[in-house]
Amino acid sequence: MITVNEAEPLRRLTDAGVSIWLDDLSRGRLTSGGLARLVASGRAVGVTTNPSIFQAAIGSGADYREQLADLAVRGVTRDEAVRMMTAADVRDAADVLRPVYDATGGQDGRVSIEVDPRLAHNTAATIAEAEQLAWLVDRPNTLIKIPATKAGLPAIAEVIGKGISVNVTLI
Repeated sequence: MITVNEAEPLRRLTDAGVSIWLDDLSRGRLTSGGLARLVASGRAVGVTTNPSIFQAAIGSGADYREQLADLAVRGVTRDEAVRMMTAADVRDAADVLRPVYDATGGQDGRVSIEVDPRLAHNTAATIAEAEQLAWLVDRPNTLIKIPATKAGLPAIAEVIGKGISVNVTLI
């Protein structure tokens, strides 16, 4: 919760044209309405995620228990389960931020999801993962986060060329 003393600097940043993005996402933040409140108040106009954020969220709460049980019954691998859960959360966050995206012509209101960092040195695998994430999330206000490694640079160019929005990371 942001206090009155913290709200003024945020307001000044926003007035100066700074877009404030939340560097945190969890199913609890979505289902509690916490993200919606931050967006409605103008305290956040975007969300960025990464594997560490999701690892903490999935490992620390009951919010994922039901979906994990369903995926386990279906025999889904651990990596695929994580991909499906994180894509679902990013899709829901993108829906929360869609009005901001529409109101700003796409300048704000975006949510990023990172390709598996283990693929950072494999161009073809990074491209395939970016396409899969874009397909799974299926929201126009999603950014696929790709590391700026030697293998990532051609992947970034190809993915953008395919019409997928990219957030370049680890520069």
